[in-house]
Amino acid sequence: MKNRVDFITPARKAVSPYLSILLDAAVQQKVLLIRYQSREKNSDREIQPIGIFTGNGLWYCSAYCYRSKGMRVFRCDRIHSAVPSAAEPLDLRHIHLENKASAGRKELGEIGVFAELTLEGVEACEAEPWSESMLTLREDGTGWLQGTISRKDLPYFAKFFIGLGREATVKDSPELLAEMKAMLAELLGKYS
Repeated sequence: MKNRVDFITPARKAVSPYLSILLDAAVQQKVLLIRYQSREKNSDREIQPIGIFTGNGLWYCSAYCYRSKGMRVFRCDRIHSAVPSAAEPLDLRHIHLENKASAGRKELGEIGVFAELTLEGVEACEAEPWSESMLTLREDGTGWLQGTISRKDLPYFAKFFIGLGREATVKDSPELLAEMKAMLAELLGKYS
């Protein structure tokens, strides 16, 4: 039997040395001060983890971010330090990985998104950890994404949907469509 089933994940060189600290903070309801490296810059943030999970060979931490005043997902390999914070923890005992998408109040600065997906588009979205609560499937294998995203994440989602090409059709929101059009115009200008 052992030679008939295999779980394949991409080989990654990413190191996540703070997994045990993040998990302990989630279980104990502790606030951590982390040094986080996003694509744009390094920043110090106070977070209260609710759990850790893995996908596509990378570890992620779902946490309440005190700076953003809302739930965020952090790539654990981009966390370069994690120490206890003196900040008072919130009561997040009722929020966990299974209900994190629907547990909190709607954050300020969030916008609604709706996109139709082909069969291939659905498959691409199923590989993304963030899509689980937004993805709805039809019997024929096609589907749609519907939910809210942070306005700060518009560039990420614009790149994501552009990368899906013809496998996705974004129908809402005007802000996301404008971001996609601006990115495509910049790309077209690069090759004109």
